[in-house]
Amino acid sequence: MKLIRRIHLFLGCFFAPLLLFYVCTGWYQSVTLRRNKGVGEADDLPSRLRSVHVDQIYPTESANAYSPWLFRALVVMMAVALIATIVLGVILAFRSIRQRWLVWLSLGLGFLVPVLFLWLGQRR
Repeated sequence: MKLIRRIHLFLGCFFAPLLLFYVCTGWYQSVTLRRNKGVGEADDLPSRLRSVHVDQIYPTESANAYSPWLFRALVVMMAVALIATIVLGVILAFRSIRQRWLVWLSLGLGFLVPVLFLWLGQRR
C-alpha cells in the first residue's frame, strides 16, 4: 500500500504542471470561438499556448521549422502516467473506505453525468 501511495504521489506531482497546462489551454479552447487554422495566425499568448496544446509547438517568428516529436513523447508519457495515477487513485479509494458502494457510486456518476449533459445538450 505504501508503494502504491508513493507511485501515485510522485507521478501526480511530476506531471501536475503539464496536466494543469493542458486543462487550462483545453478550457480556453472550449470557451473561445476564435479558431486559428495555421501556425502563423497565433499572434497573442493565449493563441500561442493553444498551439502548444493542439500542435505541440510554440510558434515564434524566428523559427523556420518545427519538430514536435520530443514534446509529443512527453505528452504520451504524461497520458500514460495520468492513466496509471487514476487507476492507483481508484485502488486507493477502494482500500481506504469501508463503504465501497460510495466509490462505485462516484465512479458511476463520473461516467453518467457527462453522458447525460452531452445528451441534454443535443437539439432535437
